Amino acid sequence: MPLPFLTADRAFDASAEDVALPFDDHDSWRRPYRPGPWRVAAAATLLLLASFVLLAAMIIGMAGAPSGATVCLLLAGAVIAAALRLLRVGAWVSRHGVRRVGFFRTVTVAWSDASAVRTVQQPVKWMGLPRTVQGQALVVVRRSGETPAPLATDHSADFLGRAEAFERATDAVEAWAGEYRPG
Repeated sequence: MPLPFLTADRAFDASAEDVALPFDDHDSWRRPYRPGPWRVAAAATLLLLASFVLLAAMIIGMAGAPSGATVCLLLAGAVIAAALRLLRVGAWVSRHGVRRVGFFRTVTVAWSDASAVRTVQQPVKWMGLPRTVQGQALVVVRRSGETPAPLATDHSADFLGRAEAFERATDAVEAWAGEYRPG
């Protein structure tokens, strides 16, 4: 029995064309890869924690302490917002440029401002922590010569232990750059 909802998890076929469908909107921002298992596990853990805090808020509210329940509700809302933001972190592309979404900050580089998009060998942060290891990073070099923080690294929460997925993602971003970057 075919399960159509599992088709997104198919193995990458080198002969298959990985192009956007004709009805896809290239003006909307899209992530050229799926979030990695480490990122999804962290977000799921935060959502599980939020469910316990919401349960505590309900119990505290029924016990007759509305101020404590309000504090728990606000804390649960903050944890849910952090989990959702964690899932949005990564590289996003559109016809307009490339966007690096961080947890606290988002940087957008228009294709006209980018002189190159390439994969380089350099020290990268391991899982976003201060510890650095030697790895690969997808970087955008601006026409001014400035190189902002890497769009993606092979030791990030999206690609740790998934070298093939990192290669596919970098190829996809480089293809978008090749298609929309002038010159």
